[in-house]
Amino acid sequence: MLATYLIGIREGLEAGLIVGILVAYLAKLGRRDLLGRMWAGVGVAIAVALAVGAVLTWGPYALTFEAQEILGGVLSIVAVAMVTWMIFWMATHGAGLSRELRGQVDAAMDRSWFAFVLIGALAVGREGVETALFVWANVAGGSDPVLGTLGAVLGILTAVGISWGIARGLVRINLSRFFTWTGVFLVIVAAGVLAYGIGDLQEAAVIPGGAPAYDLVGLVPPGSWYGALLTGIFNFSPEPTWAQVVGWVLYVGIVLPLYLRVMRHRPTPKPVGATDAAAPAAHAARPSASARAVPAS
Repeated sequence: MLATYLIGIREGLEAGLIVGILVAYLAKLGRRDLLGRMWAGVGVAIAVALAVGAVLTWGPYALTFEAQEILGGVLSIVAVAMVTWMIFWMATHGAGLSRELRGQVDAAMDRSWFAFVLIGALAVGREGVETALFVWANVAGGSDPVLGTLGAVLGILTAVGISWGIARGLVRINLSRFFTWTGVFLVIVAAGVLAYGIGDLQEAAVIPGGAPAYDLVGLVPPGSWYGALLTGIFNFSPEPTWAQVVGWVLYVGIVLPLYLRVMRHRPTPKPVGATDAAAPAAHAARPSASARAVPAS
């Protein structure tokens, strides 16, 4: 539940800050009449994310066991790739995100009304699909489906509350530090999802070898509370195969140092809060303030 809660709050906060920038910029331009089109796009994005989650949840039941394992393994690897891309994209583009979004709005002014629907859909759609796919992969790896889904929903609701508080100038939070540490946590979680996906592909005989690399059942019994906690958060397995161990070690050993290196060289934004000029709604007349509301991570 903790893993899905954090992915929900991180993705939700990213989407909330992006929407806040768009709302602030349209208000600054005096074009609040375009907000309805943007919100229509946001609604489309939410519907698409829910549809993806529904297909992932109920679609595989009509497949054979081998097909289910192949699908689960492939989608787990896709989820890892998307989350990895997401944390690096925010690390490298976060500082200039406000400027990019304002440029998209300016360009949309000269296009059809559908352009604003598309901007709203893209602003939230990427985070929504990533959330649906990663939550599904985490739940499929051993988390309780109800708790996993509940964690994601609570995370998104928390993100909505934080985004509203930032917009109203009621919340002060160091977004750079928040995204940095949640990024580190998600790298570890993604490594577990990758190992689970490799295990699925081995079950379907797509990847050879299934002998356990080691046995920790004596230290972490499957029925123990801490075993369930490790499985639910990190997709921990007390008897991983060599392919799973190698995949986990290579992913963490390559991605985590590279991510930390990127974070060390990023521009450092100011904390966002009541005394900061970053609240997009409260300072709609200053578009540059919205830029500081988005971290470089």
